[in-house]
Amino acid sequence: MYFEKSFSLNRNYGKEVNWTMKRPYEVYPLEQMIDVASGRTRADIVLANARVVNVFTGEIQEGDVAIHKGFIAGVGKYQGNATIDLKGKFVTPSFIDGHVHIESSMVMPMQYARAVVPHGTGAVVADPHEIANVLGMEGIMYMTKSARGGPMDFYIMVSSCVPSSDLETNGVTMDYLDIKPLMTEHYVLGLAEVMNYPGVIYRDPAVLEKIRIALEYNKRIDGHAPHIKGLDLNAYAAARITSEHECTTLEEARSKLAVGMHIQIREGSTAKNLRNLSRLIDKDTAMFCSFVTDDRNPLDLMENGHIDSMIRDAIQYGVDPVLAIKVATLSTARHYGLKYSGAVAPGYRADIAVLGSLEKVDVKMVFKDGKIVAKDGKLNIDLGEREPPRLRRSINIHWLEPQDFEVKARNDHMNVIGVIEHQIVTEHLIEEVKAVDGLAVPDIDRDIVKISVIERHNASEPSPVGFVKGMGIKEGAMVSSIAHDSHNIIAVATNDHDLIEAAIQIVRMQGGIAVVKDGEVLASLPLPIAGLMSDRTIEDVVEGIKELREAAVKLETDLDEPFMAMAFLSLPVIPKLKITDRGLVDVEKFRVIDLFDVPA
Repeated sequence: MYFEKSFSLNRNYGKEVNWTMKRPYEVYPLEQMIDVASGRTRADIVLANARVVNVFTGEIQEGDVAIHKGFIAGVGKYQGNATIDLKGKFVTPSFIDGHVHIESSMVMPMQYARAVVPHGTGAVVADPHEIANVLGMEGIMYMTKSARGGPMDFYIMVSSCVPSSDLETNGVTMDYLDIKPLMTEHYVLGLAEVMNYPGVIYRDPAVLEKIRIALEYNKRIDGHAPHIKGLDLNAYAAARITSEHECTTLEEARSKLAVGMHIQIREGSTAKNLRNLSRLIDKDTAMFCSFVTDDRNPLDLMENGHIDSMIRDAIQYGVDPVLAIKVATLSTARHYGLKYSGAVAPGYRADIAVLGSLEKVDVKMVFKDGKIVAKDGKLNIDLGEREPPRLRRSINIHWLEPQDFEVKARNDHMNVIGVIEHQIVTEHLIEEVKAVDGLAVPDIDRDIVKISVIERHNASEPSPVGFVKGMGIKEGAMVSSIAHDSHNIIAVATNDHDLIEAAIQIVRMQGGIAVVKDGEVLASLPLPIAGLMSDRTIEDVVEGIKELREAAVKLETDLDEPFMAMAFLSLPVIPKLKITDRGLVDVEKFRVIDLFDVPA
């Protein structure tokens, strides 16, 4: 049975968009489940000779798992119309990613599912924040439509900060009137990461209106407040913001846990916090922790895995295997109110991962609603051909000239962004200026190169120029239309001519990533969907990423993730120094500063 409603919206992007949302009401076969659970009738499927990870008691139960009509009837001794002998393999709930931006995989939701479901993932809690900052509600609905009918549950947290701050220019602005209609939808779990934490603490009416909407509909509110502490932390938590994924130290995680925040331990492609935070997990705290990937690129997903890799690493760092699985399943489900999910127990949904080894977390089979959807590392269902919704053009830049990127040296020292590998926080450095003919220029010997952000939503100008230390390139330029969170075009370059050539390549592709040396495009990856995602398979995108990395090596960078590291240098809500299309941003002071305004 379905309850159907339709509505239209005419905000932000100048045209009316109509869509129909359908909310399925779960049909639970009550009498049949009782009969199967009691052993009076056969189950549809029995997973025989299993070792079941009980996330409630921490025990390993030996027995059969009875599955009927997509639900688990019980664990014990059962007969079924079909039987799969697991021969002692481990049965766990399928894994849940508690906070992820699908767009960071650079592929559409169904291609993302192809990558993560074989690794045991049964659900994700996604924040379409990236595409929302480009296309607003049009982008959010694009993601939800593209994810329908897939082999995993796709839940949404409605993006709260579009834009993330007033220190940058993005594609649209979303206020509380935009997000309110979505709060009635079953797949919307709440308000996504509230990055404007000063707006919370100092009671910005626009921020508080969005929080009130979420509270009105009894929805969760996710946090995003790095380094916040003391009374400011109390104020942030008093707004009923109940999770945090920006903790980088154990001390910070404990302080936020102490005020009731659910700690989302992150291990992305750039931001890697699992090693530092794994000691937080014990039998008392596991219920208040989740595993999240936040941002993982497609190569990372295909080669290293998804939440399964976090469980595996956590075990290596000393976390009890059953507790690690609990964090990846029941803890996340309970935090977000996902009823009857996250456990292998009577009445729960039959979303299951079968592991060969508890320590290796080697996923052999994945069940969704009682049906096998992946086996031996491969999706074994046909997703069919899908015609993606059409999106408007999103790459528009002003005419570029080399003199646009010239910087007159107005001091002998300047503010420089300092890259910290494997983190998205940066250092605020004061470095001596290298000047040639009165212009501040890159200093390759000290690993200082130019960085610029080119506004791409309205073709406005000028393009501010700064300097960054730690990218490692000695020649050429790297440019991308992935630049958190407003996703303007970000460029890191040793010279202005290669910078312009790379930016022009982004326009040709209508979004993507490019590496240029001596005026030649060494490698490029088109991302025509909002300048963020490819319309090709994830395998094609992985090959493109490999080619880009090989090209980056020719520029002599030694960063593991140079493109993702570059993408976060424009995020003005993560300390300490960043750059947007408005200029250099001192995040701790939350204001734009002059390149040469340094302490005497």
